[in-house]
Amino acid sequence: MPRNKRRRTTPFAPPPPPSSSAAPPGGTTMSEIEEIEPFPRFDVVPDDSDHFYRNASLPIPAPTQKKIMREWKLLEQHLPESITVRAYEKRVDLLRAAIVGAAATPYHDGLYFFDISFPRNYPAQPPLVHYLSLGYRINPNLYPTGTVCLSLLNTWSGKRKSERWNPKESTILQVLLSIQALVLNERPYFNEPGYGIFMPGTYGEKKSLAYNEDTFVLSCMSMLRLLAAPPRAFEVFVAWHFRDRARTILSACEAYASGRVQVGYFWDGAPLQGPSRVAVSQKFEDAMKSLYPLLFKAFSKEGASLAGLRQELSLDQKGRNPPPAPGKKGLVMCVVGMVKKFLGLK
Repeated sequence: MPRNKRRRTTPFAPPPPPSSSAAPPGGTTMSEIEEIEPFPRFDVVPDDSDHFYRNASLPIPAPTQKKIMREWKLLEQHLPESITVRAYEKRVDLLRAAIVGAAATPYHDGLYFFDISFPRNYPAQPPLVHYLSLGYRINPNLYPTGTVCLSLLNTWSGKRKSERWNPKESTILQVLLSIQALVLNERPYFNEPGYGIFMPGTYGEKKSLAYNEDTFVLSCMSMLRLLAAPPRAFEVFVAWHFRDRARTILSACEAYASGRVQVGYFWDGAPLQGPSRVAVSQKFEDAMKSLYPLLFKAFSKEGASLAGLRQELSLDQKGRNPPPAPGKKGLVMCVVGMVKKFLGLK
């Protein structure tokens, strides 16, 4: 399958050579190059060894395989730029999808992975979908165990029958688009049943803003975990994606922590329309101060262009004590410990 033809002009510079001490942090002088995205949106790969459903699936009958092949074709032709899927050479019943968080949400620039399994009688029954959570609860519909609550998957009742799986019309592509648009949305707090709808100036809005802060922190933690141990067949894609989006992510961390813009209202280096100044919780500010240098280091290791950005997040603490230094813990243990502290967990 040919590589993606999308081209973009992006600032990029390789990391400075070890012998150079005068180069700015994160890279040498930026230059404009034309970059070709090296990762096709849909492809077939050989290694399914880390797939969640690898040992749970049964042999797929020939009629079902033909229906799955039609799904492959649909994905190959109609996947949006923000969703990437891998099928497997020896396991026609398995897929893995990576969804990029959309702009104007607390999930922006993050990567969210889902393992998919077709049942023997597909499409009479919907596919099984498992979220690779890394142990984090980033959304009311996505559980740390990997459960995905979505009416289209018949894992949630839904308000209308039309929202549930329809064997004659529903597709894997529809499932992925629904997760991106309906689950990973701008106000995930209100995905929880009984929390009502968004109303400006209400208690619900305050809870929603706090939820978005937590969500963005966990999304950043996921970025570090994914860079340290990317899902198989997505190693190149994970590195490329965060190398490409590093500057925006770090700029967003600074903008959110300083209260210049509400979480989720930052995209491509500039605030979107929204409140010009917002209150920021102490725990969110401390989390950003701890996360920023870890992100900077991880992105720099992948060759991201970070020239001109600081390696540490410097904010006006107004007499507050700075968070403790990470010490000599490994990256993953430091990350997990910081997140638990941020969320008040033991």
